Amino acid sequence: MRIHGACHCGNLSFELDWPDGIAIPARRCGCGFCRKHGGVWTASPGARLTVALRQPQRLARYRFGTGTADFHICSDCGVVPLVSSEIDGRLYAVVSVNAFETPGLPISDALEVSFDGESEADRLARRARTWVADVSFV
Repeated sequence: MRIHGACHCGNLSFELDWPDGIAIPARRCGCGFCRKHGGVWTASPGARLTVALRQPQRLARYRFGTGTADFHICSDCGVVPLVSSEIDGRLYAVVSVNAFETPGLPISDALEVSFDGESEADRLARRARTWVADVSFV
């Protein structure tokens, strides 16, 4: 299933090719940044993500905590459509279900998650297992 998403102004858009027959889980992150931005994320290691930037210079990246993930923020509209993490030379990502523009998607109710107390090594290993593993920027 192909899912289209974007920030509010469309500067950062994405196509997410989601594996057929797999429900779309939603996770509401409990960290301070995600709480303040309403971050509800999804990923599947079998998905493919293609990200397009109309004006790359209008993209801001924000890192905090362990500094191992980039929150991609549109400088024009302020929306955070995705987060990426480079692990062992490979780019992984999660996408915001709030940025989806494809209607009628079977998205589960958001589960509250907390990664407090997770070591950096455990965090990177979890991302490598559960995040989108096929990510490209065009």
